[in-house]
Amino acid sequence: MDYQLVPMDKSHLKEVAELDKKLFTRPWSADSWESELYNDTVSLVVAEDEDGKVLGYGVLGVILDEGCLEKIAVRPDCQRKGIAQTILSSFLRYGEEHLAYIGLEVRDDNSPAIALYEKNGFAAVGRRKNYYSEIHRDAILMERIFGKETAHE
Repeated sequence: MDYQLVPMDKSHLKEVAELDKKLFTRPWSADSWESELYNDTVSLVVAEDEDGKVLGYGVLGVILDEGCLEKIAVRPDCQRKGIAQTILSSFLRYGEEHLAYIGLEVRDDNSPAIALYEKNGFAAVGRRKNYYSEIHRDAILMERIFGKETAHE
C-alpha cells in the first residue's frame, strides 16, 4: 500500500473528523480539530494515499520536554498494514531528539494498540478505572522514557 505522512491541514479535516467518529467513543468535534491545527504545542500528521485520501492520522501534544500521544487512528480497511507503526515511529523519532518521555492512555481491551506500544518500548505504568465510563472500560497508562533505552525492555 502506497502512502505518505504529511502535516495535517484544513483539507484533511472532514475525513479526519469522520474517521474519528467511527473509531473513538469520545470523538473530537470538527471545531476541536480545526483549533488543533493552530495549536503550536500539537503535531498532527496524516497518512494519505496517492489521491490524497486519509488512511490514518496521529496527534502528539508537547509541553516542554513531555509528550502525550493523544491519538493514532487508521481506517479499518487499512489496519494491519504498517500505517500506525509509521505514524508512531515519526513521533518516536521526534521524542528521541526532543523529549524526556511520551505518555498515552489506551483502552484496556485494545490489544492491537497495546501490542504496538509495547513493541515500541512503551510500558504500562498505571490504570484509570472506568475512564471510558460510557462503555465501562479502564484506560491503561503507558509511557516510553527516552535516554533510558533499557528502562522498559
